[in-house]
Amino acid sequence: MTDLTASALAILDRLVGFDTVSRNSNLVLIDYVRAYLTDHDIAHVVLPSPDGTKANIFATIGPPDRPGIVLSGHTDVVPVDGQTWTHDPFTLTRVGGRVYGRGTTDMKGYVACMLAVAPLLQRAGLRAPVHLAISYDEEVGCFGVHGIVAHMQAIGLRPAAALIGEPSLLGIVNGHKGSTGLLTRVGGLSGHSSRPDRGVNAIFHAADILAWLRERGAALAGAPDSVGVFEPPCSTISAGVIQGGTARNAIPGDCRIEWDIRATRPGIVETVLADLHAFVEARVLPAMRERHAGAFVVTETVFDVGPLLPQPGCAAETLAKSLTGANSVGTVAYASEAGVFQAAGIPSVICGPGDIAQAHTPDEWIEIAQLTACLALLQRLAIN
Repeated sequence: MTDLTASALAILDRLVGFDTVSRNSNLVLIDYVRAYLTDHDIAHVVLPSPDGTKANIFATIGPPDRPGIVLSGHTDVVPVDGQTWTHDPFTLTRVGGRVYGRGTTDMKGYVACMLAVAPLLQRAGLRAPVHLAISYDEEVGCFGVHGIVAHMQAIGLRPAAALIGEPSLLGIVNGHKGSTGLLTRVGGLSGHSSRPDRGVNAIFHAADILAWLRERGAALAGAPDSVGVFEPPCSTISAGVIQGGTARNAIPGDCRIEWDIRATRPGIVETVLADLHAFVEARVLPAMRERHAGAFVVTETVFDVGPLLPQPGCAAETLAKSLTGANSVGTVAYASEAGVFQAAGIPSVICGPGDIAQAHTPDEWIEIAQLTACLALLQRLAIN
């Protein structure tokens, strides 16, 4: 094992030890990273969340007045609730050539590699800067990264490329669908179930909306996107949670539908929402308001992560190919912060250690060889 791999594993041990499930604060982890960067004289800034309970950290190595490269990783992890683990999820455990722990693959392993290689880059006399973008709340909507993008724009940074270290087995991913989380609230009129004529059943009317979403999803599936680079090759609609009512013998006065759209390109989400609004105004609300003038249907966007659209030959793809030696690229089904960076005008690709098949699973693990290979890749930034 190389000294650099040993350093990355020591850092990963600390990172995994911080319980940064998205519902929790990540400030203790950020304090650790801040102290580490300070010890190595690496310029950085902490960017708190609006409520101050979480933070991003953004560091720059090399001359900040030139177009550089962003290395992006997130600090939050998904819950372990309801999962059966053989190992303590918040203690890094080595078994053979693997290390186990929540976030080892998604994606504290990459963050550990970023930090381990940072002192080497600091000593290299870089001609162009390398920026470390470490964010919060990626898993629940890519909320933190917007603060990093806003910070770069505010200080006039115009990076040439971004490498997002989501697990790809260090393959190059140049495209993913968008992910838009939506909440539709249906407000009716509660009452006793023996007199449904005196109430407005929010669940029944929510069912009409659910039927529309299912039909619209089927229509999207029947007309695959001409780009044809995703699997499945179409935008999708899915309803994940429905909540409503208080008792079997009470007319439910409220119902909530949590649903999402995975769009292959810009404009899909806006079209679906406009058509849903038209359907609700023409078919749902008139029926509800016959009995209750105060009935309502409101749909709000909880989060919106844009798609990562393939840009063959862009600076990020060219850089990733030079670092990995690969010639091929691919796409993935999941969304990531890459879509946010690209929307801000920064060419972006995904290229990170570990297998997405291990992400979010019990006994999450990453091969140590993947970390070593990632470190070798990042070291090449010193001479790129």
